[in-house]
Amino acid sequence: MIDEIQKRLLEEVADLHTVPEGAYNIRANGQMAARNTTANIDIISKPDGSGIDIRIKPGTVHESVHIPVVLSQSGLKETVYNDFYIGEGSDVVIVAGCGIDNCGNQDSEHDGIHRFYLEKNAKVKYVEKHYGAGEGTGKRILNPGTEVYMAENSVMEMEMVQIKGVDSTIRDTKAELAAGARLVVRERLMTHGAQNAVSNYVVELNGEGASADVVSRSVAKESSYQKFDSRIVGNAPCSGHTECDAIIMDQARILAVPQLEANDLDAALIHEAAIGKIAGEQIIKLMTLGLTEAEAEEQIVNGFLK
Repeated sequence: MIDEIQKRLLEEVADLHTVPEGAYNIRANGQMAARNTTANIDIISKPDGSGIDIRIKPGTVHESVHIPVVLSQSGLKETVYNDFYIGEGSDVVIVAGCGIDNCGNQDSEHDGIHRFYLEKNAKVKYVEKHYGAGEGTGKRILNPGTEVYMAENSVMEMEMVQIKGVDSTIRDTKAELAAGARLVVRERLMTHGAQNAVSNYVVELNGEGASADVVSRSVAKESSYQKFDSRIVGNAPCSGHTECDAIIMDQARILAVPQLEANDLDAALIHEAAIGKIAGEQIIKLMTLGLTEAEAEEQIVNGFLK
């Protein structure tokens, strides 16, 4: 059974207000709470209990898979391995994410390792949201690992969001692209208090015409720390772009490490990085419209992270 706290977490990380349509696997406090499969999407528990396999038949279109995780038990630590096999010519939406509500004094941690295997011409929209809540002194720790293996002309769009309440996170993402494959990553991140967030991306463009666009937008408040480390490797005639755009506030610290490696004459790679504070004239302009300074800052930050 899903209790009220877990329902609220599901709303935050997966926009679920009711049971979703299509295939889903909901995990609560280390146990499967609900599951549904469809004619085209099967979800199978791994024999050793370490996670699930999601198999999507070739040609599956206009279907979705929801696999959220919620933790409301203080002191719970788990590592889960989920493997996705996306058949040739599929076009699906996959919604993941983890919410932790920790009201105790022990750390709660979820490490989710997701591996995606896209066959030729497959297309995936992947949404991953992380959220923390609870008044306890125990930390809320999330360490997602993502591996993406893309066959010819496949497309992967990734929306990675962490806006509130996660004390510590290390996000490791690796991708390997064959000819004509395209990867798009949009990361949105906000840290506050003494939170730490590290994002590591390594994208290998191995086939002719492969392309990647990895963009992070982040806000660091109070005494929090962020590191964005993005490396694009061009091993063929390809195109790659990585960008970090960050707002720094209070006593926060941000480290941006964009890296490019060209191993082919026709690898066209670009990186950009910008870190700065909110411009004073932006705040003044909003304050002339009747907002307080704090309200003006909040409006600017919310607009920046949209």
